[in-house]
Amino acid sequence: MLNATWLETFTTLCETGHFTQAADRLGMTQPGVSQHLRKLEAQVGKPLVSQNGKSFVVTPAGEALLKVGKARRTQERDLRDVINLNDPDIGDVSLGCSGSYATWIYPRLLERMRRAPDLVIRVTAAPRTSIVTGVLNGDLDLGVVSEQTSHPRLHATPLAREELCLVLPAGFEAGELDLHRLNELGFVAHPDGYAYADDLLSLNFPEDYSGSDRLRVRTFVNQIGQIPVPVAQGLGYTILPRSGVEAVPDQSGLAIFQLPERLHQTLWLIARQGRSQFARIAAIKSLLEHATTSLARD
Repeated sequence: MLNATWLETFTTLCETGHFTQAADRLGMTQPGVSQHLRKLEAQVGKPLVSQNGKSFVVTPAGEALLKVGKARRTQERDLRDVINLNDPDIGDVSLGCSGSYATWIYPRLLERMRRAPDLVIRVTAAPRTSIVTGVLNGDLDLGVVSEQTSHPRLHATPLAREELCLVLPAGFEAGELDLHRLNELGFVAHPDGYAYADDLLSLNFPEDYSGSDRLRVRTFVNQIGQIPVPVAQGLGYTILPRSGVEAVPDQSGLAIFQLPERLHQTLWLIARQGRSQFARIAAIKSLLEHATTSLARD
């Protein structure tokens, strides 16, 4: 590890271009500045400056280290800002969730941002494993996942039970719907759709269903906003969480078919232990908790 004090001395020396001026700025003696420089060079294992009388030039190793010194200053300044400023309306908050949930919640987050001009909200649609990893390593402040995690560094809060919905074209005469009729219509597949199909269709057609790999796929799309489009045009059916259906601006071409056996998944809000105590993160956490209750329908 680089010695932070020596690195700051070296960074100041490069900025001033003079040992005496660097000493004055740091409240040190000139020999003290020189001593820090030599110790840092010993730690790095290469000369950082090339002296010519009272002047010097920075070596390539010194230039690389100067970038580190400046970056560390920026990081420390940002850290002080976080420590000294804990305002619910100022700063960055990052959220990871499924594509369906992202599409549904994003307008509500935009409304929050309209009321808080200095608040930055970053939303990332990703698989569950990526969300958990992102929250753990600090890339994400909050995550919404469909399975509870028991990781000791994470705190999980249940948000709501969200139904998995079989979505048909609005004009489709479902009647006595069976798996054969669904296959005739064709499956509008998407990255999460195969797992949804295994869960919902195996529950309702246990004798006939033999796995999502045996479904007749009509089309595949990985953009959440495009999944309902072929369904609305009568080109197939799909399976989505209720949030994915309710996020569609025009639902007139869609119909949710009520299967005999309904299936719900519990949404969990996850955060690193203690992270949600930050005011801005706590405010978004509260928004998610209140908004998501509307997805819970029996």
